[in-house]
Amino acid sequence: MQYDVQDISPVERKIAVTVPVEEVNAAILATIAIYKTKYDVKGFRKGKAPSTVIEGTFRGQIYNEATTDLINYHINEILNTLKLTPMSRITVDGGQMVRDEEFKYILGFEIAPQFDLPTYVGLSVEEERAEVKDEELADVERRIQDNHATFKVLDEVREPKDGELVTVSFGAYRDGQIISGIKAENFELPLGQAQALPEFEELIKTLKTGESGEKEITFPADFINTELAGQAVTMKVTLHAIKAKQLPEMSDEVAKKAGFDSLEKMREAIRQSYLENRRQLHKSTAQKKLLDGLVKGLEFPLPPSLVEDRIDRLVKDLEYRLDRHGKNLMSLGKTMEQLREEFREEAIDGSRAELLLMSVAEKEGLQVSPQEIDQALNRLAIQSRQDFMELKRYYEENNLVVPLKDRLLMDKAMELIYSRAERTEVDPIAPEASAAEAKPKKKAAKKAPKADKAE
Repeated sequence: MQYDVQDISPVERKIAVTVPVEEVNAAILATIAIYKTKYDVKGFRKGKAPSTVIEGTFRGQIYNEATTDLINYHINEILNTLKLTPMSRITVDGGQMVRDEEFKYILGFEIAPQFDLPTYVGLSVEEERAEVKDEELADVERRIQDNHATFKVLDEVREPKDGELVTVSFGAYRDGQIISGIKAENFELPLGQAQALPEFEELIKTLKTGESGEKEITFPADFINTELAGQAVTMKVTLHAIKAKQLPEMSDEVAKKAGFDSLEKMREAIRQSYLENRRQLHKSTAQKKLLDGLVKGLEFPLPPSLVEDRIDRLVKDLEYRLDRHGKNLMSLGKTMEQLREEFREEAIDGSRAELLLMSVAEKEGLQVSPQEIDQALNRLAIQSRQDFMELKRYYEENNLVVPLKDRLLMDKAMELIYSRAERTEVDPIAPEASAAEAKPKKKAAKKAPKADKAE
């Protein structure tokens, strides 16, 4: 076998391979020998059929398998000799081998670009000091109290208000007919927690216990039920009862219900948890500053497939986040091409960051052991509540182990850069300053009251 390497670009390679007749025939004969012992042919005992009969019976499969096996063998041999690692799927441009004929084919793939690593040791970065304010701890305690609150039915006949729990029966009507799925009896709804459309809650707050009312309500355009989005309906509701929330006094008893030994230990555990989360958050922010600074000065060509794959991931992540709010990509009013183009710059920066970290990992001789891969999969299994072995099998069958290993390598490289940086601790940024720098977020779509279908 002979081959010729062609540099199409700094990140693209094509390899023209020529296989001599002798090697072609040997590969075909080897595959025929395998088929001879593996398959039965009518009229012959297993393994006793002549090679010519085997070849004639299974010609298509034999020649296809022999071609594939030989090409795969060549790929491993060529890449090991050239010390090349493809960053894309390897394309094969060639037909099928023919007995007694020379065979030619062309391999195509992308590789990582060559670039000079910037200085990544001794970089300076500011990192916020982790601290927790008493008001934050008090807020957590209020939420714990709220979780263990009880509700008492009010004897007083009056209109309900935010913070109270109401028991209602309701239904949505259009043209006098009930709309399937938007009806419930004795449904409990907390007011003022954005668990229902504002117009629906306002209707309830105009009623006194025992009263009924109705109002025309238009579902928002981004309503979770797409069939009702933008549609006007008549909502009828009856208020059966109002329940006032009664908060328990914070005590050891409440702390034990929350899973702690005592109130004192609960408060200390909350403080330490907050501190650790803040440390990790500020560490991640400092790491991002370091990485952004390193990537900012880099300019080198990128494998097109690397950028496109990263855009795919960004689009899927956006789709997942939209789905959690009952929306889809179509709700953005943009074509897939527009979305991909909007993500392109972010994908380019992210791809350069990945290549930088992988290069640091290679230079520093960083490794990821099979045990570390299993530990990462075990964490994922716990987070997603999946069986570890099933998740591991899924990663293996879908070729996801190598990407996971690369991610762990990059994490190690980032940790190394961070550990060798000169970090300066600074006072925490005031929430007002952080909010001013952040982009305003869109509000999540409002949801209708969730209820079991009731007739």
